[in-house]
Amino acid sequence: MILSIESSCDDSSIAITEIATKKLVYHKKISQELEHSVYGGVVPELASRLHAEALPKILEECSQWFTQLKAIAVTNEPGLGVTLIEGVVMAKALSIALSIPIIPINHLKGHIYSLFIEQEALLPLTVLLVSGGHTQLIEVKSYDEMQTVATTMDDSYGESFDKVSKMMNLGYPGGPLIEKLAAEGDASRVTFTVPLWQSPLIAFSYSGLKNQVRLAIEANDASSYPDIAAAFQHTATEHLIQKLKKYFKSHPPRRFAIVGGASANLYLRESVTKILIPYKADLLLSELKYCSDNAAMIGRAALEAYKLGEQCDYHVVAINPRCKL
Repeated sequence: MILSIESSCDDSSIAITEIATKKLVYHKKISQELEHSVYGGVVPELASRLHAEALPKILEECSQWFTQLKAIAVTNEPGLGVTLIEGVVMAKALSIALSIPIIPINHLKGHIYSLFIEQEALLPLTVLLVSGGHTQLIEVKSYDEMQTVATTMDDSYGESFDKVSKMMNLGYPGGPLIEKLAAEGDASRVTFTVPLWQSPLIAFSYSGLKNQVRLAIEANDASSYPDIAAAFQHTATEHLIQKLKKYFKSHPPRRFAIVGGASANLYLRESVTKILIPYKADLLLSELKYCSDNAAMIGRAALEAYKLGEQCDYHVVAINPRCKL
């Protein structure tokens, strides 16, 4: 079995995955949403302290499987440096204590393999990764052959939802709060310009849209928030749809997936489903419980890395860039 650890942001999670069957033997996640909601976003130092409390508590429940472990997998990039290190330090301690190797896992690869928890991977596929820190379009041929073909020039799709939620004093995380408020509004009552709609670039940008929303909030009272939220969600998603359509003209999809925390947005899922119809392409989606950060996806990715022999002894380090695959 492989024990996997996830601490890249504000979710403390540990999982145990059986190598031969891909069965998820154990999985637990402790969210920090309540502690960070009062600040309107994640406070890195607070998140690190909460990981230091939560991860050992979860690990206590895993001791019965220690003798069956072949490796320790841990997210080591990308993410918040002070939270990544909590998981990495635990992985190093376990690696030394149990005399087994560490498998460092790229968090973004974990999101991609969230599609295949307890099952075989269906590759190749085109992936739209949307989360609080990333918006990327990725061509995936295999675990060790992935190409990022488009990324954000500034803010991410998920981050923009969090920022708009904070502007409206709704709380954190902003994605589900904005989605719920948008369901009560009428997007046609507010007009926002779709980012980069005239640009030939296949890239993403949300800083300009975020500023448009800020001005709309300042010019209206709270009674207009549902309409503003609906218009924002529509425009933010339409930006993705326009760029996907442009990309599909030269790269028609056969198998397409949406992953990452923001992939739980039902409006986005419905919008992507519609544009895939002409291509008769399959749409792959993670179970909602695996969309956000979790150790189960890290463990599933680790199975592929283990098979390829990607292991190290104690020398893994936490890295903190908003890196690409």
